[in-house]
Amino acid sequence: MSFLPVTKKDMLERGWDEADFVYVCGDAYVDHPAFGAAIITRVLEKEGFRVAVLVQPDWRTADDFRRFGRPKLGFMVSSGNIDSMVAHYTVAKKARNTDSYSPGGKTGLRPDRAVIVYCNRIREAYGDIPVIIGGLEASLRRFAHYDYWDDKIRRSILFDSQADLLSFGMGERSIAEIAHRLAEGENIKDIHDVRGTCYAVPVSETPYGGAECPSFENTVKSKKEYAVSCRIQQDEQDFFRGKAVKQRHGNMMLVQNPPAMPLSTPEIDEIYALPYERNYHPMYEKDGGVPGIEEVKFSITHNRGCFGACNFCSLAFHQGRYISVKSKQAIIDEAKKLTEMPDFKGYIHDIGGPTANFRRPSCKGQEERGLCKGKKCLAPKPCPNLTVDHSEYLDILREVRNLPKVKKVFIRSGIRYDYLLEDKNDDFIRDLVKYHVSGQLKVAPEHCSAAVLDKMGKPHIEAYIEFSKKYFSLSSKAGKEQYLVPYLMSSHPGSSLKEAVELAVFLKKMGIRPEQVQDFYPTPGTISTCMYYTGLDPYTMKEVYVATDPHEKLLQRSLLQYYDPKYADRVREALIKAGRRDLIGYSDKCLVRPAKGYGKSVNNNGKAKRKKN
Repeated sequence: MSFLPVTKKDMLERGWDEADFVYVCGDAYVDHPAFGAAIITRVLEKEGFRVAVLVQPDWRTADDFRRFGRPKLGFMVSSGNIDSMVAHYTVAKKARNTDSYSPGGKTGLRPDRAVIVYCNRIREAYGDIPVIIGGLEASLRRFAHYDYWDDKIRRSILFDSQADLLSFGMGERSIAEIAHRLAEGENIKDIHDVRGTCYAVPVSETPYGGAECPSFENTVKSKKEYAVSCRIQQDEQDFFRGKAVKQRHGNMMLVQNPPAMPLSTPEIDEIYALPYERNYHPMYEKDGGVPGIEEVKFSITHNRGCFGACNFCSLAFHQGRYISVKSKQAIIDEAKKLTEMPDFKGYIHDIGGPTANFRRPSCKGQEERGLCKGKKCLAPKPCPNLTVDHSEYLDILREVRNLPKVKKVFIRSGIRYDYLLEDKNDDFIRDLVKYHVSGQLKVAPEHCSAAVLDKMGKPHIEAYIEFSKKYFSLSSKAGKEQYLVPYLMSSHPGSSLKEAVELAVFLKKMGIRPEQVQDFYPTPGTISTCMYYTGLDPYTMKEVYVATDPHEKLLQRSLLQYYDPKYADRVREALIKAGRRDLIGYSDKCLVRPAKGYGKSVNNNGKAKRKKN
């Protein structure tokens, strides 16, 4: 095993006079299957192609893009594991201090809008050479999309990047097919039939059939048209029943082919068994390595896809809602491989995925006719056709934790507690609390207001309350003092100060004091981002309240940490604006005490009231 070439010297030492493909990536080079770049480059290697890796190139000129010379077949370009704008900026649009996917956590090693910048430099260096873009940034920006940082609708990234093809979703199938067809001499401008790809043609050459979205120009002019466009795009992201989707941009037509077929279990097993180094490239040792490897180095991915499909999450639009899984034996083999690594300490940090406890499609109907259009499997309540079964996952966990050298197996990726509650057999949750929690289990109720949860596509809070009671009861019976760490979100579309106060009251009642709160981040390609921009729910076309004022967002976030004295002034301001002065005072129900300069008196009902000194 060895890393793929990162310099011309590496390439020549392999006896190559040229590479077939140069893979350009905005992340540091980490050859681990938790990194999309590693998977795609290893798949291409398995298919017989010579791949050189150009990571975090100097984009200020085209010189670095000439490092390996002109590749025989073309360039493949990705921003890395996440969107470059999300990697660089907080929700407040402030520059981040660290970059987990860069050596030493250093910032500034990739440009904003990395895919566009890299592709333009490639065109500058080599002109009309085949360029294929992929990864999360390209995938989520494949249609005309609202860009939070520019606060406007941007064109499909296919046009701004000047790329020939865009591979969306999990790209192993599409990239392998494109590579072989290019090797056989096919012109990339004629490759228009690969599932899981987007291409552009003059409007006069628009293919028949499929679904057509409102044009880029119309989505710029009309927020209603943008909402309609988003719904069409979301509804067709099903490999079984999804149609081609078209969207006009001026005199060009963007065409998205139906999503790629999901990988079978044997195919996934083969891909994850490729000869990954499972570490960052040694050239980063001088920088202290790459922080992004730490959480995943001793973790195992056992599934893909998520039929939970929360509205603020991009997974359904990228990976899809169909669940694909590794085999039990492949997971055990990977676990054994981890135990043989020199720095393994006995702890497997995760056996998970987008949702850890999904090991099968949501129902039999999903495999026969695809997912139901416009409906969710788990929200607001679990579908009566839902099939719930943790038995195989439980069997895997039991076998892995009993391997020699394994001290503990944790589950750190998301657990869908609403799905878990539908399981009539308690064996999984009993094992979960007894063996697989590191003192704290992270779960994601996100909010308590039914109105907000409906906009999030999440179950109502009663499911969280039921789960928490069960979790604490079973933890107590197992003789363990364990905690729940709930992920909470402020300022999601649908949440006004009224709903934020409702959440603060709920948190106090439940004794929850969140140390961190996530303000809603409008990332490309999600239903929630569509609501944020348009003020409309794309599935009902009804108006949705959206907090866009930075100060109101600050107040909502502060309410969730009402107990912290440094936020007291903001909490009081929020409560007054929300008409909830009754929550300012000294009684147990109050969230905050009055400001200094107010005394304490008692009214005729025996309740504390404010009195100005």
